[in-house]
Amino acid sequence: MRLMKYFTLIFFLLTTFSSAQFGQDVNVVTVKSFLSLDKLTANSEAKFALKVKIEDKWHINSIKPNEDFLIPTEVKLISDEGIFLSNISFPQAKELKFGFSDKPLSVYEGEFYVTGLLKVPGNVKPGDFKTIVEFSYQPCNDVTCLAPSSIFDTLQIKIAENNSGINEINQDIFNNLDVSYTKIENFEKKSDDGDFLSDTLEGSGLFIGLIVIFLAGLALNLTPCVYPLIPITIGFFGAQTEGKTSRLALMGVLYVLGLALTYSAIGVITSLSGAVFGALLQNTFVIIIIAMIFVVLSLSMFGVYEFKMPDSLVAKAGGAKSGYYGAFFMGLTMGIVAAPCVGPFVISLVTFVAAKADPFLGFLLFFVLALGLGLPYFVLAIFSGKIKSLPKAGAWMEAVKHIFGLIMLAMALYFLLPLIPNEISGYVLPIFMILSAIYLLFFDKSSVGNKGFKIFQIVLSVLLIVIAVYSLIPSEKESIKWEKYSEEAYNTAISKNQPVILDFYADWCIPCKELDAMTFTDPGVIRAAAEYATFKADLTKSLSPEVELLRDKFKIIGVPTVIILDASGKEISRITGFLPADEFLKLIKR
Repeated sequence: MRLMKYFTLIFFLLTTFSSAQFGQDVNVVTVKSFLSLDKLTANSEAKFALKVKIEDKWHINSIKPNEDFLIPTEVKLISDEGIFLSNISFPQAKELKFGFSDKPLSVYEGEFYVTGLLKVPGNVKPGDFKTIVEFSYQPCNDVTCLAPSSIFDTLQIKIAENNSGINEINQDIFNNLDVSYTKIENFEKKSDDGDFLSDTLEGSGLFIGLIVIFLAGLALNLTPCVYPLIPITIGFFGAQTEGKTSRLALMGVLYVLGLALTYSAIGVITSLSGAVFGALLQNTFVIIIIAMIFVVLSLSMFGVYEFKMPDSLVAKAGGAKSGYYGAFFMGLTMGIVAAPCVGPFVISLVTFVAAKADPFLGFLLFFVLALGLGLPYFVLAIFSGKIKSLPKAGAWMEAVKHIFGLIMLAMALYFLLPLIPNEISGYVLPIFMILSAIYLLFFDKSSVGNKGFKIFQIVLSVLLIVIAVYSLIPSEKESIKWEKYSEEAYNTAISKNQPVILDFYADWCIPCKELDAMTFTDPGVIRAAAEYATFKADLTKSLSPEVELLRDKFKIIGVPTVIILDASGKEISRITGFLPADEFLKLIKR
């Protein structure tokens, strides 16, 4: 059977070649394109339809032929003005059996429409433009195939200065077609983050763009990944400084520079390589190094050592300059902690820099973004350092250092969780919390003599034990019935015209855990998701070839990313970052 397949394949290829050689290029396919509006404006969109007619007794390959040697059908828009197509949708293909293949092939026959949205960028000037629609295909009949070919249609597009006088056209066609189209008042398109960023940087100039990016960096402080930076920053500066404002300010600057240096370097590398933002956290050696850094920093909280400059430099500087190395080193580490926090704006920034392929521009944009991210911590560094100058500061201050030292050890364990077997990883942090509470209750004597702080220490320890015990109790909380992603299961769902939800996550991703705990466990979400095929795709080790292929296939830039596909396999929504249950429910119901 396999030998017969090879012979038929060779026959198929020879027939295709001979058809091309001897001029059997029959015009078996014709196309005609249509728009839903008679004119558009800059930064707007219209429904698009391409009528395809195939001669009798002929067919063309679908967009996903079942054999690798077959050429898929494609639709492209050729435009010097940057006008492009999105949400392209083909009809359901037919499965037909042919002699040169063991399995049925996916093909189109007769007359059908290809639909989508035609989008006009914001920088297009008013005028009349000719845009070329290219339809690429390979025609076959029952015995032979012609060489792959392309046919073209010219689409006349009029760009107006404003939205007055815009009329709907070709409604006899579009009323009978299912085209995903967000109706926008007065046909004006509301830009998403990517369009807004590109328009700002290219239309308003670099200076205005940098201000917007700086403000976006400030907004990143509201994302879950940077929450751990707050207590760690307070603990570090509260323990390492001596209260002098000028010294605190300099240490804060070094901390922010370390943060910005790491963040911008990661941003440039990932944007130019197309890797997942924060991909360093998928490398085992990097994870171990980060955990060791937290352990080393925690030891300084327990008085094992103190960050300080070499004595020779201290003498030349004329005084004690302890903590400067530590502040910069801490900032470098916190940059990696903050890196996995991905939102739509950061994804659009990664995409923009990748498109420009300019390392200097990428470094500048991400450096400014990180300065915005680090500004609150500069203020926090100055404030937290003042703890030492509070009245009656005494031995209890050492207890404060010990608490933050335990927080840093917990962070080290958190980053090591992806390397720990799943069977025991869920017990690591709760057990550490119980041990920390026992240490604070019975072994830490720093709070002796301060009754108020001792009460605080007891309450904190009891709270840690309660949370830990609650975490160890097996949870019966219902969630979406997820299936581990596989190519076969995914293709089966698509072939059955079943809508799909794809959840791309990583073990180190805090917003991913928030989605699992608060969004995917909502009863309404669970009921609505039951109509979908639901798959989880693990990107924790995204440097592996298998996951790299998966990331490229679905254009994943950051985690979490949740993709919702309709029954035809067309993407209707893409979510980056945490989304509350009620908003997620609206998306999957729509």
